[in-house]
Amino acid sequence: MVHERETSVLRRKTEAAKTGAGTAPITAARAVTLALSKVAQDRLDLPLQVTAIEEAMRSLADLPEMLEDLSLLAVIEGPAEALGVLALPPATLATLIEMQTMGRFGKTMPAPRKPTRIDAAIAADFVDAVLTEIEEALISEPAISWAGGFRFASHLDDPRPLGLLLEDVSYRVWTAELSFGATGERSGGFLWAVPREGRGAAMRRVAPATWEDAKGTASPEAAFVPDDPARDWSATFERSILAASAQLEAVLHRVTLPLSAVLTLRQGSEIPIPRDALERIALEAQGRRKLSLARLGQSHGMRALRLCDAEAAGAAGAQGVGAFDAGVSPYAEAPTPDDLPGLSRLGDPFDPAYDAEKGGHAVHASEPRGLVGLAPDMDFGEPLDLDTLAPSQDEEELTPLKIQSGL
Repeated sequence: MVHERETSVLRRKTEAAKTGAGTAPITAARAVTLALSKVAQDRLDLPLQVTAIEEAMRSLADLPEMLEDLSLLAVIEGPAEALGVLALPPATLATLIEMQTMGRFGKTMPAPRKPTRIDAAIAADFVDAVLTEIEEALISEPAISWAGGFRFASHLDDPRPLGLLLEDVSYRVWTAELSFGATGERSGGFLWAVPREGRGAAMRRVAPATWEDAKGTASPEAAFVPDDPARDWSATFERSILAASAQLEAVLHRVTLPLSAVLTLRQGSEIPIPRDALERIALEAQGRRKLSLARLGQSHGMRALRLCDAEAAGAAGAQGVGAFDAGVSPYAEAPTPDDLPGLSRLGDPFDPAYDAEKGGHAVHASEPRGLVGLAPDMDFGEPLDLDTLAPSQDEEELTPLKIQSGL
């Protein structure tokens, strides 16, 4: 019985050794090749073969010289604000656009042209998909420290700003020659450059392994294998915190209205907004916690906010308006309790001295039980007719007013 048990354990160890010996770690070159082919086939139904691929170390000054003219330059952002670039030459970009718009590419190559923002928006999904596949392929390899975590951020139609946008460090540059179609009817290129010293080491995971307990039973085990347990715990905690959702609201303007004014709102009613509201939008978190000021603009055809720096916020305050002031209410001239005779002399009802019948001295009000100064014939205006608030048959019913708590 013991001999059979030892034989079974040895057999499992031998089989595991054979399996491990036949599984070679994936290289970065193979990860790039598989990612390009897989994304093109799965997303575009486009046969793509990588005929040649090469890695080189280049400085920032050498990058513009490696780019083909009229290439779409996708600026990609990675861990710790690292920036890189992914270039699609005209032939590659034209093929991708034709496949996404028409489902096939023509027999003749379109004439090269300068890429536009629409081209960048069409190619952004392809770029992100390729980067995701490369990351998944290298997630258990040391190369994940420089290859993982990059996604499409913006695009350039001219390589000259690269020297100002990217860091002046050494870059890993991958160049590939591509062949499109089942028989290679069209050819193109691909360039991917990221900082040589990676910043995504915390992304690394190990593949599931097997271990044997005291009874000789093999069990799967998949976990992070840290070089430093304390550092790995800190990185895991940081990832968990940064993965939490945070809802931010952009507040154009806030006004304070009396209830009587709210009840008179109709379709087409106008609420005055300051002219500089678009330049001083407040970015708020839960509970109306003000985080920053922003300016309204657009990016890639969508509305966007540009955060203002301290100088811009200071300039707004220097104009006589606080950095986070909601502005003056258009109904600031409405009467207040202090303007009505008698109401301002009632005092604080939560003060113990408010009730003079208990023997206390009425400090805040000379006559707490009466409304002094309100004459019977005082004119308060026309009474509010509630029937006029109901929508007529000719008017469309208003959308109910939503009142939400900021807590």
